Amino acid sequence: MSVILTYNVNGIRAALRKDFDKWLKSTNADIVCLQEIKANPQQFDESVFTDLGYHCFWNPAEKKGYSGVAILTKTKPNFVEYGCGIENIDFEGRFIRSDFDNYSVMSIYFPSGSSGDIRQEYKIYFLDKFQKYINELKKEIPNLILCGDYNICHQAIDIHNPQRNKNTSGFLPEEREWMSNFLQSGFIDPFRHLNKEPHNYTWWSYRANARVKNLGWRIDYQMISQQLLPKLKRSQILSSAKHSDHCPVLLQLED
Repeated sequence: MSVILTYNVNGIRAALRKDFDKWLKSTNADIVCLQEIKANPQQFDESVFTDLGYHCFWNPAEKKGYSGVAILTKTKPNFVEYGCGIENIDFEGRFIRSDFDNYSVMSIYFPSGSSGDIRQEYKIYFLDKFQKYINELKKEIPNLILCGDYNICHQAIDIHNPQRNKNTSGFLPEEREWMSNFLQSGFIDPFRHLNKEPHNYTWWSYRANARVKNLGWRIDYQMISQQLLPKLKRSQILSSAKHSDHCPVLLQLED
């Protein structure tokens, strides 16, 4: 049985100050995908993770204190790919992939378009490039687990106020359509496959006591290739973990 976590930590150093490493030890996860690490490994003590038995792979952004992804894994991967080979995406530290015997796991931080039109255009560009990249990759690696902060709520059930947010980046019709098309291209959303209940979110604004009131968005996912569906055992949002404005999502697969 493999336990895979994804977590946008909104700054690895800030999360560690909130005892993220102690929490991580309690989960006993096999693979951990992190987003928005906002640091390079020289800026924090990697031994807190290696002491827990993890091999650590970091892909920080060129810009300091921004973006960046990582994979921590107890099984040494066969291969690690940093980035996706697209220069005007890779400098922002948005992809890292680890290949194992039975599947490949990716940690991805999708752009947010909330800061204005230029970043929204970049987000749409990213979505198009990402789909093409995955279409090619799955010819070579059919069993993919794509973990990360997608910065998109797929359906009305995934956001606390769909009517008010219908023109907001992260819930725009073209973004939601992209997500539907992405799933139709051969992927399963494990959490929604197993859980049809509303009010399950992975991100809350720091404003207006949103987390206490559970006024959130579900934007963090662990998409799996359709052929991995028979191995799916569990998918759970771990909303009690509070090291970030996001919370982790857990995926459990049979080996």
